[in-house]
Amino acid sequence: MSSESEATLEKNLIAQLQENGYEYVNVKNEEQLKKNFKLQLEKLNNCKFSDKEFNRILTYLDSGAIFDKAKKLRDTYYVDRDKDSFFIKFLNTKEWCKNIFQVANQITVKGLHENRYDVTILINGLPLVQIELKRRGGNIKEAFNQVRYKSHSYSSLFNYIQIFVISNGINTKYFANGSKNDLNFEFTFFWKNKENVNYHSLDEFTDTFLEKCNIAKIISKYMVLNESSKTLMVLRAYQIYAVEAVLHQALDIKQNGYIWHTTGSGKTITSYKVSQLLAEDESIYKVIFVVDRRDLDIQTNKEFNSFCNGCVNETKHTGALIKHLTTDGNGKLVTTTIQKLSKAVKTKGDMKKLQDIRDKNIVLIYDECHRSQFGEMHKDIVNFFNNALSFGFTGTPIFAENANGNKTTKSIFGKKLHEYSIKDAIADNNVLGFSIDYFGGAKMLTEKDLEVKGIDKKEYFESDKRLNQIVDYIINAYDKKTKDREFNAMFTVARGGVIHKYYDLFKKKKDEGKHDLKVAAIFTYTTNEDLSDNKQLSRDRLDSYMDDYNEMFGTNFSTDGFKEYYVDVSKRMKSREIDLLLVVDMFLTGFDSKLLNTLFVDKNLQYHGLLQAFSRTNRIYNMRKSQGNIVCFRNLKENTDKAIRLFSDSNAIETIILPPYEYFVEKFNKAADKFYKLVKTVDEAVNLESENDKKNFVLNFRELLRILNKMNTFSEFSYDDINMSEQDFSDYKSVYQDFHDESKNSDKEKVSVLDDIDFELELLRNDKINVDYILNILKTMDPADSSFDHDKERILNIMKETEYLRSKISLIEKFIDEELGNINSKNLPFNETFDNFMSKEREEGINTIISDEDLNEIIARQIFDYYEYSGKLDEDKLKKSFNHKLKFKERRNKVKEVKNRIEEFHEKFDY
Repeated sequence: MSSESEATLEKNLIAQLQENGYEYVNVKNEEQLKKNFKLQLEKLNNCKFSDKEFNRILTYLDSGAIFDKAKKLRDTYYVDRDKDSFFIKFLNTKEWCKNIFQVANQITVKGLHENRYDVTILINGLPLVQIELKRRGGNIKEAFNQVRYKSHSYSSLFNYIQIFVISNGINTKYFANGSKNDLNFEFTFFWKNKENVNYHSLDEFTDTFLEKCNIAKIISKYMVLNESSKTLMVLRAYQIYAVEAVLHQALDIKQNGYIWHTTGSGKTITSYKVSQLLAEDESIYKVIFVVDRRDLDIQTNKEFNSFCNGCVNETKHTGALIKHLTTDGNGKLVTTTIQKLSKAVKTKGDMKKLQDIRDKNIVLIYDECHRSQFGEMHKDIVNFFNNALSFGFTGTPIFAENANGNKTTKSIFGKKLHEYSIKDAIADNNVLGFSIDYFGGAKMLTEKDLEVKGIDKKEYFESDKRLNQIVDYIINAYDKKTKDREFNAMFTVARGGVIHKYYDLFKKKKDEGKHDLKVAAIFTYTTNEDLSDNKQLSRDRLDSYMDDYNEMFGTNFSTDGFKEYYVDVSKRMKSREIDLLLVVDMFLTGFDSKLLNTLFVDKNLQYHGLLQAFSRTNRIYNMRKSQGNIVCFRNLKENTDKAIRLFSDSNAIETIILPPYEYFVEKFNKAADKFYKLVKTVDEAVNLESENDKKNFVLNFRELLRILNKMNTFSEFSYDDINMSEQDFSDYKSVYQDFHDESKNSDKEKVSVLDDIDFELELLRNDKINVDYILNILKTMDPADSSFDHDKERILNIMKETEYLRSKISLIEKFIDEELGNINSKNLPFNETFDNFMSKEREEGINTIISDEDLNEIIARQIFDYYEYSGKLDEDKLKKSFNHKLKFKERRNKVKEVKNRIEEFHEKFDY
């Protein structure tokens, strides 16, 4: 039985949408789209526009990037008439069901390329949802790749798309619109019900997600325009259900409650949406977002203001908090720490200032409500405000098992309003699982074992021999764990000053030339040491670590400006400027960085503290980041199992923790045996002719790539353990890359079975093999040696199998042939000779493009210089650079052609 075609899927989808109340409209091009838009805009606003007025509206809508247009969509427009000027809207964001819903298909748009789009949902005549289909059972990621490929060619009203939907009939996902660089398949989402069951099929998705009122509500209410990154964000199903549950509980039921959403699932944006929507309600006087640490207050303000610039009142001190709470005109959303709020409600002078608002309707939203809220401070706050409602957000609730004699989350906040556990998040690929290594094996002594054996714990855990072994292990394992420094790591250690010993060891070994890691440390000296003398000593040590930091990064921090130091460390961890951060407790909660993938642990962790710390590493980033790596220098296996069972269920351990190394060895070898049935040698692979044979090769080798991507982070990984040598694997990888290039460069009029395959090229990356790596090999080569030809071939093969270096092969080969002999015979400086060679080749390349394309030399050189500096191409200047006047269509094609040449040129000479 043949699979359902895209055309059939499309036809059935349109019929289903019509059954659900959408009007089918026969729009096939931009002109028809604009005419229909005018009609629907007039209906929505109950008015008529003259052609002149409508053209002004189109001109207004046409300017700006995707982000700017998303803001215009939600804004009003002033129609200036002599007698009856008025505002119109493009989207009814308050009564979303009253918008006008239509569906069209196969609309052709002529931008940089001519593109035809599968199914388009028009709301008030604007294309707000675009649906890209693949034949039933086809690769859904190819639908995503098509969206990404077409994204730069969208023009006119199609830049108002808010949400993309991709489907192969069996699996269906959605994501927010953005630029080509913003779109990432890892951030596409399934729609689901309140019990976290996914709606996979296109039929289910259409009846639920694309239901008219629902899709309009999501666009109106559950998208966030991120002001700092200028990107669109759309909430996931579980986030929307959580927001709606809190709104219902606060506005209708008028009782407390809490949300349990696992760490890393996007609680910040969920809690922001709750705060924003409650603050918009007229019955609410103030919404107070409460955190339990000053550093989290800084972070929350920064993140909330990125979602809505200037909409949050920051409270740097208690006086500012009181002012914001007692003043109507200052905005309704306030963020503060529990310490400042507690002080304000129990200090006599402050209490007097707050008397007038004691009976007002206030909503308190507690972030990470498993922490300080169980003390006296929470009780003081609740007792002060007579009409306050409290809502908690936590990734790790407090249950009876981990309460340690304190109150549970339920006893403080009442009903659990929505749950999304770590097991759910991993199943949805919203967070990663963990790969856990135990230094010395899982059978190493626990703290209980030490007590039983009568061994001094401090003496055992802080012995010089042990600490030395751990530091040496981290230095040796670092590159493997962090994928050759594509990611970075944290090292959390026990309280009591051991952080100083570790820092000194890393510094000493760096001075001895044993590593080149950029190591930083941060801790609060008030909690790191208990005794006052030690507290001062700890502060002095932190000042000395800051001196090292200042030297490393050209900054000027000291403990007098600890807040600024914290912010800078956070920023440099997120941008991967710091290789290894040593911490005690800080950064183990509330710190999110997609580039952090490894946590080294030398302290006792349990329950919520353990899962919170581990979860620093499991943010989704790209295909190369397949798991969070945890390396334990203490035996935390029992504690880990207990934590997972408590915060998920007894069957979740296998989902959350990756299997051991031996499992992947067996899995790889089984996949390799299957692969060898297709091709027994590299030569056989090279000589494959039929597209089906090539497809089978690609699919089977891709599976090997996926398995190896997980295996090679294990410290014990060795090619000796698997049924494929490193050389054979590299050679097959080169063939795999050739097939990819062949599929992309083939005649696009001819359909290829390779077109539906996602080659997952990220898995081919090797950050160690770069231009410097190649040059270091070249420095050791002598044309007079008998091994020279073999070494040259080896270098070119390495470059061929490395995606980043393939464009530079001809350059390096020319350098070897024309310059390497001179360097050795004339004793010339290598680096200077190479730089001069590259400058000469670059200059010749620029001249060739200018001559071939007949460009104005001055403008062309400005374009090249700007591209090299910024990585962006100035298309306006490019259009002005042509010496001969071109017709519109001819110029459009010429711009595309020259743009491609400049991008390829930049890739070739970027080193």
